[in-house]
Amino acid sequence: MDRINVIDFKGMLKSACANLENHADEINTLNVFPVPDGDTGTNMSMTFSNGYAEAMKCNSDSVSDVAKAFSKGLLMGARGNSGVITSQIFRGFYQHIDGKEYIDTADVAQAFENGARVAYKAIMKPVEGTILTVIREASWYANHDYEIEPFDLNTYFKKLCQYADESLQRTPDYLPVLKEVGVVDSGGTGLLRIIEGIRNFLEGHPDEFSQAKKETAVNPALLLENEEFGYCTEFIIRLNDDLVKKFDDKILRQKLTDMGGESLVVVKDDDLVKVHVHTLKPGDALNIGQRYGEFLKLKIENMQEQHSTIIESARGQEKEEEPVKEEPVPEAPKQPKKYGIVTVAAGEGITKLFYDMNADKVISGGQTMNPSTEDFVKVIEELDYCDHIFIFPNNSNIILAAKQAQNVLSDRKITVMETKSVQAGLSAVGMFDINMEPDQLIESLQEVIDNVDAISITYAIKDTTYEGIEVRKDDFMAISRKGILTSGKNRKIVLYRLLDQLFHDPEKELLTIIYGEDVDEKEIKEVDKYISDNSDFDYEIINGGQPVYSYLISLE
Repeated sequence: MDRINVIDFKGMLKSACANLENHADEINTLNVFPVPDGDTGTNMSMTFSNGYAEAMKCNSDSVSDVAKAFSKGLLMGARGNSGVITSQIFRGFYQHIDGKEYIDTADVAQAFENGARVAYKAIMKPVEGTILTVIREASWYANHDYEIEPFDLNTYFKKLCQYADESLQRTPDYLPVLKEVGVVDSGGTGLLRIIEGIRNFLEGHPDEFSQAKKETAVNPALLLENEEFGYCTEFIIRLNDDLVKKFDDKILRQKLTDMGGESLVVVKDDDLVKVHVHTLKPGDALNIGQRYGEFLKLKIENMQEQHSTIIESARGQEKEEEPVKEEPVPEAPKQPKKYGIVTVAAGEGITKLFYDMNADKVISGGQTMNPSTEDFVKVIEELDYCDHIFIFPNNSNIILAAKQAQNVLSDRKITVMETKSVQAGLSAVGMFDINMEPDQLIESLQEVIDNVDAISITYAIKDTTYEGIEVRKDDFMAISRKGILTSGKNRKIVLYRLLDQLFHDPEKELLTIIYGEDVDEKEIKEVDKYISDNSDFDYEIINGGQPVYSYLISLE
């Protein structure tokens, strides 16, 4: 094949998506610790699937347009570090082929090299031995071969696949931890599966999803209701004086579209703006409108009720007279706030803790269920009454998605505090002082975060040896940023061994233990007694209800 058209391009994406999804579980197992938190395959698959879905919606005959939709879908659906980096690779790919209806081998080769450059620039501290290394080396070698002696697309992707595999096998040479545990980089493996899928499509045997997605029969009327009904929301606002001249109707249209608005009309006449929108959340539309000025008139009608009446009448069915229902009153616009707090947590107890500490939004997620860029964007947009948003990701694998949301919403004041554990997030949010100015607050929060020693206890899903410590499958381990501190068959004994180490730290005085969904009250009573009998620390034991980790422990 010498060039790729839209049909080919969509076929390539589908095959790549299928191959990645089919190998997601395998990729998940390639983590440096033998803990049940390997989610790289899941994150990359969900990221790629989101991009593929957006590409399929694009009806353009231009490869560039489909690549743009694909890139935007990846961006908004990006989960985890590898997912974010994947989105940046294909963002760079799209940037290079922008405006092209068809693409050939030269275009593809240079586009992947540009993808590597864009991905490296997106990461503040790029680490070699990861997906970054694989895309950089594979794209450079494949393009170098093409420049020496040009060849077709089939040959290019064979070479790209070959060089990606060779680079992947070298990742343990860059990262000793990979070599010690005996694995290659998981993100690089995911990228290889994507390239393999494309190669397989070009060779005439595209990958198919291993488990056929069930097609659910949908009533067309229900689809119509979801898309066309809800609340007909109309309002007229008088623009604030400072907005009369610089008001941009395109920006308002985009905001209302992003919140799910349909049948949208925005008309400006001098200092007045008339808005008509169909939405399931009229309160959100009013919140957006109020930012521009004062309401002069507004009307909200429940179109679903109107539609139901029409349908019943058309069927010749007489409806019994029912009491008149009051129209739902939209939520009053929130009062402006200086700061808004967005944090990530898994477990009812931890979520409640954050809300009790005055967090505005808690996104459900954690180690094995990383929220996407779009998840962050949505909650930040809901906090449009907050002047400055602070995000606490509480996991190193979530930080990039949070920062990508920060870039997407570049018109908002957003600060991402790089909390790498729930313990650090809780400490920071608990010390959040709304009376401080931003620079002073950021400095204060960082000091709190740096002072937290975070340790977790979980179980191993495979045998391994790390830094001389032998761990067997189903063993419990106490893990900190320093590595595995202790391990054993009995969870409670592992906790006691850990506590004995912590009790001898003269610089710390506050111990917090958050126990998970697999720990019962009997065990907690025993733990409580052990701490009181063997330590002078001030301590607190909290029911977090979190999955995966039996105990989350912090020492301050």
